[in-house]
Amino acid sequence: MRSSFLAALLLLSPTLSLAEGAPGQPLPSLAPLIDSVKGAVVSVDVARKPSAESQALLDRFRRQGAPVPEQPLNQGTGSGFIVDAAGLVLTNNHVVDGAVKLKVRLDDGRSFDGEVLGRDPLTDVALVKLKGNPTALPVVKLGDSAAMRIGDWVVAIGNPFGLSQSVSAGIISASDRQIGASRYDQFLQTDAAINPGNSGGPLFNLRGEVIGMNTAIVQTGTGIGFAVPSNLIKAVVPQLERAGAVTRGWLGVGVQDVSPALARALKVPQREGALLTQVNAGSPASRAGLKEEDVVVSIDGEKVTSASALTRTIGLKRPDATVSLAVVRAGKPLTVKVKLGTRPDLENIGDTRPASAPDEDSHRLGISFQDIDPRLAEGTGLPRAGALVVAVASGSVAEEAGFARGMAIVELNRKPISNRDGLAAAFAQLKTGEVALFRVALPGSSGRQLLALEVP
Repeated sequence: MRSSFLAALLLLSPTLSLAEGAPGQPLPSLAPLIDSVKGAVVSVDVARKPSAESQALLDRFRRQGAPVPEQPLNQGTGSGFIVDAAGLVLTNNHVVDGAVKLKVRLDDGRSFDGEVLGRDPLTDVALVKLKGNPTALPVVKLGDSAAMRIGDWVVAIGNPFGLSQSVSAGIISASDRQIGASRYDQFLQTDAAINPGNSGGPLFNLRGEVIGMNTAIVQTGTGIGFAVPSNLIKAVVPQLERAGAVTRGWLGVGVQDVSPALARALKVPQREGALLTQVNAGSPASRAGLKEEDVVVSIDGEKVTSASALTRTIGLKRPDATVSLAVVRAGKPLTVKVKLGTRPDLENIGDTRPASAPDEDSHRLGISFQDIDPRLAEGTGLPRAGALVVAVASGSVAEEAGFARGMAIVELNRKPISNRDGLAAAFAQLKTGEVALFRVALPGSSGRQLLALEVP
C-alpha cells in the first residue's frame, strides 16, 4: 500500500525525488521543487500613514488642547512572488493598500524599492514594480488553477510572522469558496499552514507553478486557509499593468441562487443558475429585455451555476462587449444578447482624485465624500445629484451624528448639494459651535433623513 502511494505521488511531478528514510522506507522529498522556486518568493515590507480613525482621534485631542505625540508610520510585512524578469511582483492588495513606501527583499539578499503599478481590491490582487532596473531575477509562472482537484498536493512559501522563506505543504481542501470578502470570491481552500505574513505569497502545485495567492485564514480554525486562484489573477493582471485598475462589465441586476423550492415555484427544470431578483431601470439588462424571475444558466456557452458565478463571469468581461445569455423564463428557454455597460465604482476604488473635502474640513468632521456615479444611482436608488459618503471616521462627530458610508448628502442647512465640490465649499463656510442640518438619502430607499451635527 505504501509503495503504491509513493509511486502515485512521484508520478505527479518530475521535480519530486526520493530521499532515504529508515532502511527500506524511502520517502518523497519536496526539496527539489522548493529549490527551483523559492528564489522568486519575496518579502514585502510596507510603511503606511496612520489610519483615518487614528487621525480623527488625534485631531480631536488637538482640538481639546491635549498633547499629541507625533504619529510614526505603521509598519507591516507580507509576501509576494516575481512573475516577470523585468521586475514585476504579485502580492495582495491588502498588503500594499495605503503604502507610502515599499521595500521588496529577495531570497538572495538583494532588496529593492517598489512602486504599486496597479491594484484590484475586489480580487485582493496588486502588481508591484521593482525600481532600479534589477537584473537576473528568478521568476515563477502562473499555472491553471482550474486543473487542481480536491486532494491535490500544494506547497506554500512566504514570510509568516517575519520568518522569511517558510515552507508548508498540504492539499487542496475545497475550491470555489465564498467567504464574504467581495462579490468576486472564488477561493481555493488549503490545509497548508498559512499565517499572518503569508499574505500575497504563492501556493504552488507539484510542477512548480503558482496556482494560487495565499490571502486569508480562519483565525479560530486550524488548517483552513484561502488562496486567490491563479486563473482569476491572470484575468486581472493585464489591466493592472496597462491601466493600474480593473474595469469590469456590468449588467445592472440583482441576483440570488436558485434553491430547489424556488426552482419548483418558478418551473425551472434545473437546480443551478442565477435568479434575477431585480433589473435596474436604464441598465444594460433592462435595455436587452431581461426581466425579474429570469434564471440565467449560461453566458457565452459557459455554465452559470450560482449568483456569484454570474457576477464573476460578467465582471471579467470587457465593458461594451456583447454577451449571449441562456435564460429560462417561466419554464421556457430563450437566448438574450446584452451589450454590457461599465460597472460603477461601488467601492470607491477607482477614483484617483481626493475623495473628500480639503484635509482640514474633512478631518474636523470625520467624513469623506465623492460625486455620485449615475450608474451607482441606477443600481441603488440614490439621487443623481448630491455627494456620496464614502468613509466616516470612527469616533468622529460625523459618526456621532449618524452618518454612514453609502448615504448621499443632498442638502446642507436647507441649501441643495449637487456634487462633492459644492459640499466642500459648504463645509468651508461652517463655523465652530454651529449646528449644521443635513438632509441625506439612503440607498435602496426613496425617503430622506435629517441629521444634525455640531461643528467642532
